[in-house]
Amino acid sequence: MPELIQIRKKAQLTLPLSIRKELGIEDGDYMDVQVRNGEVVLKLKKLIDKEQTWFWTKRWQQGEKEAEEDILSGRIHEFTDSKSAISYLHKLSAKTQNNPVKKSK
Repeated sequence: MPELIQIRKKAQLTLPLSIRKELGIEDGDYMDVQVRNGEVVLKLKKLIDKEQTWFWTKRWQQGEKEAEEDILSGRIHEFTDSKSAISYLHKLSAKTQNNPVKKSK
């Protein structure tokens, strides 16, 4: 629902509480500002610490998605210790090497 706001001194504006709540905007958040087709477009941005950027790479996020799908569908294995986990991986590796997947042409 449209709301009317007023530009104040130094071109400041206040986003209405209803909009801040709907979008989860908090004090100190950053917003990207653009002009598109004569309109001002604000987009909420969350900053990520440099040390955490690896987690948000496309490759890592794809792996996270696949892991979540495996967990939800029950394609998981639990082990009592590291030796049994390593043994399982060796057996799985041997199976894969003995039965390579044929690639489509």
